[in-house]
Amino acid sequence: MSRGLGRPWQLAVTAAVVVAAVWVLAAHRHTVDAGADRLAVADRAWLLAACAAALATWVCAAVAQQGAVAERLPGGRLVAAQFAACAANHVLPAGVGATAVNLRFLTRCGLPTARSATALAVKAAAGGLVRFALAVALLLASPRTPRLAPAVPRACVMLSAAGCVAVVAAGVALSRTARRGVGRAVGRVLADVRAVHVRRARACALWGGSLGFALLHAAVLIAVVRALDVPVPAAHVLLAYLVASGAAVLLPTPGGLGSLDAALVLTLTATGVPGAAALSAVFGYRLLTAWLPLFPGLLVLVLLARRSVL
Repeated sequence: MSRGLGRPWQLAVTAAVVVAAVWVLAAHRHTVDAGADRLAVADRAWLLAACAAALATWVCAAVAQQGAVAERLPGGRLVAAQFAACAANHVLPAGVGATAVNLRFLTRCGLPTARSATALAVKAAAGGLVRFALAVALLLASPRTPRLAPAVPRACVMLSAAGCVAVVAAGVALSRTARRGVGRAVGRVLADVRAVHVRRARACALWGGSLGFALLHAAVLIAVVRALDVPVPAAHVLLAYLVASGAAVLLPTPGGLGSLDAALVLTLTATGVPGAAALSAVFGYRLLTAWLPLFPGLLVLVLLARRSVL
């Protein structure tokens, strides 16, 4: 019965993603045409480098996910699950699609639901900390970074303050019994985190995979900018990506659709990229990291579900 119910759900998800993709492309037809025209005459070598970096992002995502789990996961299926999660992420907002796919994969691998959720939280936290550390390091290493630089500390302070207020408010609202339950849950989470970090290979996989994932996504954007022959330092483009990806989290849309695009265009223009070139660069980045892998990712998602991997 469950398998019979799964097929309509898979078809519905596939149809929803296809309709959303067609609608977005139709709504932004002129931008797509302009971006495609510029990419058509772009440097082929840099575009191939961007493609290679985009393919490697899923491997880094799989490495980071393995690092967040003490048990050994099947490598090939893990990479395939990350590829499928990329497609699912364009259906639901704020990474819910990718979270659902990875949660299902980890539970299918025999991990309890609570530990699977902890592993996903650890991976997400590591990714956020890595991006924050990279942005701070770039600001310290390049104090003359253009107008983008002053916005980073302010955004970090605002987000940190909002997080602290939310934590304090939640602590006040919880009853004593609830706080005890939360304390036990936090204890179990910390135990899982310690179990991962006492193993050097897992810790290196978690933090190295998270670092590689962020750098490779930035490398895709840098390579596309280079392909368009825009003379902007790679460090500025990297900082633009880090700031834009952080800002896009504040507006949760499926796969960052719209929010990440707008943030990338704004941050790229702030670093000195001309407006038309920034639009083309973002179009090329999204084409390689989202649109081209979308339909193959959906096929992998359906295949993994039929083979009970998900």
